[in-house]
Amino acid sequence: MEEVVAIVMAAGKGTRMKSNKSKLVHKIYGKELVKRVVETAKKAEVNDIIAVVGYMQDQVRDVLKDTVYYVEQKEMLGTGHAVMQVAQKLKGRKGKVIVLNGDVPILRPETLKDLINKSIENKEYATCLTAIYDNPTGYGRIIRGKDGNIKEIVEEKDANAEQKQIQEINAGIYCFDIEELLLALEKLTPNNSQGEYYLTDVIKIMNEKGLKVGAVIVEDNTEILGVNDRMQLEMLTRVLRLRINGYHMKNGVTIEDINNTYIYDDVEIGIDTVIHPNTTIKNGVTIGKNCEIGPNSYIREGCTLADNVKVGSYVEIKKAQIGNGTKVPHLSYMGDCKIGKKTNIGCGTITCNYDGFNKSQTVIGDNSFVGSNVNFVAPVEIGDNSFIAAGSTITEDVAADSLAIARQRQINKEGWNKK
Repeated sequence: MEEVVAIVMAAGKGTRMKSNKSKLVHKIYGKELVKRVVETAKKAEVNDIIAVVGYMQDQVRDVLKDTVYYVEQKEMLGTGHAVMQVAQKLKGRKGKVIVLNGDVPILRPETLKDLINKSIENKEYATCLTAIYDNPTGYGRIIRGKDGNIKEIVEEKDANAEQKQIQEINAGIYCFDIEELLLALEKLTPNNSQGEYYLTDVIKIMNEKGLKVGAVIVEDNTEILGVNDRMQLEMLTRVLRLRINGYHMKNGVTIEDINNTYIYDDVEIGIDTVIHPNTTIKNGVTIGKNCEIGPNSYIREGCTLADNVKVGSYVEIKKAQIGNGTKVPHLSYMGDCKIGKKTNIGCGTITCNYDGFNKSQTVIGDNSFVGSNVNFVAPVEIGDNSFIAAGSTITEDVAADSLAIARQRQINKEGWNKK
């Protein structure tokens, strides 16, 4: 495969967010917008990434750290001007360069791969990602020639009445031949209503040279939606949630309420598992087959649940390994723990994992029974086949096959209340 470089546009102000933070570091489903864009490029097997930064660039750098190379755009003079700042970094290189927007966070890696592959296989010097909109108002229009190739892209403000009727729009995501892009950038001028250097003018320049310019029409228009304000941020969060939930349902997971189940990225769930409403499952969690989760449960990062595990209502689990057939029915917090097979955790049980300075682990063995309202003061280890009496506060290890009772003896004083 040819060398492929990515440029991520991350220099804009995003004033409509009404925020003291850069728009690009606002999070969608737990990850910053710009971080999602960079991760999309990496999932599409593009690892050489250049971020064009400007406004509040320290915040962008803090998020991306050393995962990308940085160039600065000191003046906001348009998309073409932003890419010009990368020219020195691209000189002498051959292959393809993709241009991505840091505020378009839910583009699928598969779509980006399709764009790159078509550009290479069809020997196109520019390949644009486009979409068909019933109402294309506000978008640049795709002008095609009789041969189907793209002749130019006309921005909304520069389009005439006939061009505004065109429904194929520019998504602002491109794959260019590096050498021809550099030559075209030298010819860009700010002769337009905005007085800016439009990257879209590169298409017209290439076309005038007789270079082949093509397109990939995106199948799902939500992929190319950007974030300009908090309402759009919420809308894309909803789209991403439905996409992730739909993925798991197609793979054999029952989700009772797709609109009120919150499964984050990189979660693995086995077939025939049932997720009840208002359940949150955070990044990187692994859940086995035939499990039952929720309702109103919270499975945090670092958890691995084996097959046939039940997590009931109002349960929070964090950094836990839970064995096959174990039940944590309801109203419990199990953090920093390891629980064996076929163990029952009673209602209201918690692991006291934090002493104000350190997090410590609780280990509970196989085939054990924990009564209701038990506190495990970590670090503590409970052996296999143990029974922990309800209402106990366990501060010491319990050997296998033992009964542990750690509560004060009840005392009744008759008539005390009248006195």
